[in-house]
This record gives sequence, C-alpha cells and structure tokens, in this order.
Amino acid sequence: MSTPAFNSEMGLALGILLLAYVLIFTEVMHRSYAALLGAVVMVMLGGWAGFYSQEEALMAVDGNTMLLLMAMMLLVSMLRPTGAFEYLGIRLAKLAKGNPRVLLIYLCAAVSLLSTILDNVTTVIIFAPLTVLVTRMLNLNPAPFLIAEAMMSNIGGAATLVGDPPNLMIGSAAGIDFVRFLLHMGPIVVPVWVVSIGLMLFLFRRELQPVDASAIIDLDENKAINDWPALKRIVSILAGVIILFFLHHTLHWYPAFVSLIGLALALAWMRPDPEKLMTKVEWSVLLFFAGLFVLVGGVEASGLLGLVGAHLAAFASQPGQLLTTALVLMWVAGLLSAVIDNIPFTVTMIPIVAALEQQGVNVTPLWWALALGVGLGGNGTHIGATANVICIAEAERSRLPEARISPARWMKVGMPVMFGSLSVASAVFALFFTAFS
Repeated sequence: MSTPAFNSEMGLALGILLLAYVLIFTEVMHRSYAALLGAVVMVMLGGWAGFYSQEEALMAVDGNTMLLLMAMMLLVSMLRPTGAFEYLGIRLAKLAKGNPRVLLIYLCAAVSLLSTILDNVTTVIIFAPLTVLVTRMLNLNPAPFLIAEAMMSNIGGAATLVGDPPNLMIGSAAGIDFVRFLLHMGPIVVPVWVVSIGLMLFLFRRELQPVDASAIIDLDENKAINDWPALKRIVSILAGVIILFFLHHTLHWYPAFVSLIGLALALAWMRPDPEKLMTKVEWSVLLFFAGLFVLVGGVEASGLLGLVGAHLAAFASQPGQLLTTALVLMWVAGLLSAVIDNIPFTVTMIPIVAALEQQGVNVTPLWWALALGVGLGGNGTHIGATANVICIAEAERSRLPEARISPARWMKVGMPVMFGSLSVASAVFALFFTAFS
C-alpha cells in the first residue's frame, strides 16, 4: 500500500492548529476566542490554498454534540433552583464523613458507572455542579474533584459501546455488539480505573486532607428541597431522557434529539423565564467547541490525519507485526486524542483499518486498540475531551480563585494519568492478545 507524502497543505493546516493551541495553552486569550480566531484563519487560508471550503467548515461542526450540550445545560439549570443539588450534596458529605479521599472515590465511581450507560458528557453536566456544591459545604477546593470526575468519566465511557461516540462508530464498522464490546473492554478498563484513581489520590494528596464535617452531619437534607412540584416535574423529565438515552441507538435517534425532546417538554411544562434561562447556558463552551471542530476539520481536510493512518496501515501490512501495530495504533490514537477531538481521527481510521482486512490482515485487535486509544487519550490535556472542558467551565462558574484549572494544572495530573492508563491497557492487551485477536 503506497502512502501519501507530507505536503504544503498539511503543513499549513498543522501550523494554524499549532498556533491556535499555543494561544489556548498559554492563555494569552480566553480559549473560546483563541479557537474562534484559529477557525477563521483555517477557513480563510484553507480556502485560499484550496483544501478547505466554508461548506466543509460548517459540516465539520458536530451539531449532535453542540445541541446535546446546550439542551442538557438548560435541563440541569432548571433543576438547580429546586434544591435537589443541595439535598444530594448533604447526603454525599454525610457519606464521606469529612474524608475528601473517600468523597473523591464515591464521586468518581458514580460518574464512571453512569458513563458506561450514558454519554459521559451528559454525566459530567449533571455531576459537575453537584461536585462544586458538596466541596464548598466541606470547605474543600472543587478543582481536584472536577478534574478526577472528567477523567474517570472518560475512562468509564471507554468500557461500553454507548459510553463514547467513537465506540459506537467502531462497533458499527466492525460488527461488534454491546455485550462483546463490554466483555473485551471491561477487563482492561477495570485495572485502568484502579491505577488511575490511585494516581489521582497520590497527585492530589495535599489537597485531600480530612476536614471537620460535624456541621454538615447535623443538617437535615430534606429541608434543602424548596420546590417539590418543580423537582418532581424536572426529575420525571430527566428520567425519561435517561431512558431514551438507553434506547436512542435502537430508535435511530441522535442523543441530541433525545435531549431536545426532554427540553421541549420541560419548557412547555415548567414555563421558566426565557431571559433568565438563556443566561444559564455556557455559551463560551459552545463557542470553543465550534471553533475547535472547524480547526480539526481543516487538519482532516488537508489529508494530515489520513497520512498518519496510511503510515500505520503500511506498518500493519508487514508480516508478524500485528501486536506491535496494535500497540502503536493505541498510543498514536491516545496521543492525538489528547490534542484533537477523537471523532475525526476515528472517522479517518475506520476505512483504513477496514481496507487492511481486504489485504488479509487480521484487523480485530486493531479495532480494540483504536477504541482504547481514543477513549483513554483524552485525559492528557484540558481540551482532550468534551467532559474536561465542561468541568473547567464549572470551576470558572464557581468564581473561586483556588478552583481555577489552568492548562498546566490539568496536565500536571492528566499526563501521568494518560500515560499510566495507556501503559496498563497496553500490558493487559499484550498479555491477553490472543483473546483480542
């Protein structure tokens, strides 16, 4: 198989992406402004160079992700005034008994488990405001808990077919059903989860000192609910949305459409003030993702992602290199997913891996390696996964200076967790390679 050569179009797209990332990571300007500026430059120069049109840029924006984020933000914002988060916060604080390490494990376990059956973005949107609330009750810095939740939601989502969008794409292309996906990915995700939580407990050890929770233990959580009728309405709608999330692939409905059904019902039933409600949407988060989608779309249109995939395919076609190729694919997917959205890379790799099967290559282990890489790599940086950005935005929303999560602060934990989780996954994968083949 001949591989394409690196050309000026790829260099231009890569240069624009890197310049945008310099602005984002150095925080010279807000990440939303940097992403938008990069997107505009990518479209202008991509159009001038002839590899990226305005129409392609619009198509690169993932409407499903954008609408899902907006709808779930609005639904959760309607739940906030009822006192439901205060109720759950007091319950969690009592269960932890003032031990921040126990609280972090409880929150991470809950987020991880929910992320195996729900989209991890939805899970984090629900849990992030609750986390800020319970940590403030205990006079704890919410930043370590938010970082840990985002990372563990990504790890939990890697275990199932519906936990992360790339998994569904890979399962569809490879003919892998829910049970088979869980049986193969679950045994890897469990040790990865244990090692990752251990790493975070160690890295956050100075910020997870025991606190006095006696005042919280004496509180009556039932008194926190201040609007029972509204609570019952929004909880019933959210329950219906969650049930539909389970069935969305069977009904052939996008997750965004499911969330919009719930939002439409909630707006018609509860009639909130539209002006106040719209202020609850994190528009800066949506703008950031729109810009990032356009940026990565330009890199994909230039052929750079295809070049990476083609080199991997050429290596895989060599005899006796299947395990090595699978591990290389896992790490390349992981490292790229730390800096670009994992969906375009997955879309690029699927036809390349499928084509290898026509050449007589056993591609089964490559599917699993790709799923592991794109699922675990997003923890490396603050923009590596949608859940990460949502948690950072929630930290900013708290208005607490100590809760601010800078790119460097994230990577100080994210890089060890990413490399640790990929190392554990590689070891288990290699040890039981025959099961994955």
